[in-house]
Amino acid sequence: MSGVAVFDSAISRAAAGVPAAFTAHHAGGGLLRFDPGAWCRDVVAGDTALLGRCTGPTLDVGCGPGRLTGALAGSGRPALGIDISAAAVRLARQRGAIALRRDVFDPVPGSGRWRHLLLADGNIGIGGDPHRLLLRCRELLGADGRLHAELAPPGTAAWSGVATVRTPDGRGGPLLWASVPVGDLPALAAATCLRVIETWTEAGRWFTTLTPR
Repeated sequence: MSGVAVFDSAISRAAAGVPAAFTAHHAGGGLLRFDPGAWCRDVVAGDTALLGRCTGPTLDVGCGPGRLTGALAGSGRPALGIDISAAAVRLARQRGAIALRRDVFDPVPGSGRWRHLLLADGNIGIGGDPHRLLLRCRELLGADGRLHAELAPPGTAAWSGVATVRTPDGRGGPLLWASVPVGDLPALAAATCLRVIETWTEAGRWFTTLTPR
């Protein structure tokens, strides 16, 4: 089973109230735990400050079931969610969010004009190559745009590339993903022509805001 198929299945199960947590193991020893049940909630601790920084049109990259995209739309702020999971996009639309089934590396509406981009819930790992992803985000942002990303806590091991997804029922497959801890951010930002404006933590989650330079 492909990593995308695992996400599709897990998100659908979580939306139905069935436990659907799964893990991704990297050959270097890194481990990430995914909890689609949290993505399906209306709010997760730490969301408020993150959303408060989105003061204009926002692109939610890897929007999942639309928790953040829906919250922005509900408060009257224009937002678009994109995700490669068909189940995620369907659920986001049911929540009232505007969402497209789209890979961030494919053509995206509003390219070069977005005021804000979100990479929440570990989505800085999308594609297994944070350098490539942040360069793409820089292309999507307007000249004075802001990228708000969630990072792994300090002391977490950094890794990127192919991980193996494992579900409790034994299913799984390859997934291109990455883990970017807070300590790796300055070098990554410099290498992708981004500037760190701030870094903050809330409810055990770590975030940063970057802008093109």
